[in-house]
Amino acid sequence: MVTLNKIYTRTGDDGTTGLGTGERRDKFDLRVSTYGTVDETNAVIGIARLANPDAKLDGMLARIQNDLFDLGADLATPEGKALSYEPLRIVSAQVDRLEREIDELNAALAPLKSFVLPGGSALSAQLHLARTVSRRAERMIVELATRETVGEAAVRYANRLSDFLFVAARVANRNGADDVLWVPGQSRTM
Repeated sequence: MVTLNKIYTRTGDDGTTGLGTGERRDKFDLRVSTYGTVDETNAVIGIARLANPDAKLDGMLARIQNDLFDLGADLATPEGKALSYEPLRIVSAQVDRLEREIDELNAALAPLKSFVLPGGSALSAQLHLARTVSRRAERMIVELATRETVGEAAVRYANRLSDFLFVAARVANRNGADDVLWVPGQSRTM
């Protein structure tokens, strides 16, 4: 368990931050920005949960929030460094669970005939916001993986997360009944 007795350390006053390996990196380093965007995704999901009256979906989102801390810890600890501890990594079982939950939620939804615009309900719009932030985090993870080693399960988890959030947003719109569909070119002649 993590114990935080003091919140500020002053060690970042020089514009760097410490990774899980003890290595110092610039606060704008891609790795640091990437796990920061994962944290941002987590915060947006936390806001969405405030509007969620459904206990089942809330439980799924709570597990995802915990997974996102695991993902942040994974990304904050570069692979290949000799460590005195076993670093926390995203594992395939977390990806598999996310896939099962996507399938479970998606089973109640009618197939789409158009793209969905964010909206319909407050919860749906917030989940779409979380989806777009998670997509940004995914793009950053993939970019980081072109420069440094990133676990394959972490990349897969990030990819599935946005799919989960999309399906959850439709569920939040009364299983898609309140989805706002894109009408291509609708306002071109108005």
